[in-house]
Amino acid sequence: MNSEKGFTLIELLVVIAILAVIAVVVVLNVSNFIGAGAVEAANVELHQVQTAIVAYLAEGGDNFDGPIGPEDNYPVGAPTTEGVHKYLTNPGMLQAVYTITSAAISGATPIADGKWKDLYFCEGVWQREECDSE
Repeated sequence: MNSEKGFTLIELLVVIAILAVIAVVVVLNVSNFIGAGAVEAANVELHQVQTAIVAYLAEGGDNFDGPIGPEDNYPVGAPTTEGVHKYLTNPGMLQAVYTITSAAISGATPIADGKWKDLYFCEGVWQREECDSE
């Protein structure tokens, strides 16, 4: 009769295999969650810029067309349109250059080394997939 207490090799391998499967599932779900957070943050910034444009115009600011965003050579520089700049909640922290046409955002490009460099601006929103070219 064997009276030694402990786990057999098979039992240990089964437990390690179960833990490995759980770890893979957790890592995949966390990476999807982080990616979704980046898209949500980008769309919040987009909404802040649009709100700043509306507030600027509501106070009698001149209508303008052109870019607003970080300086091309410095990723967290000040936006180029000073009137809208004062309405942004985090001035100087924009992660994209927004193209304004007739007081609306008509296009956006993430800065090359920014947090959203892998996102795409399609049909007025940021997304993770490339735009459909129809």
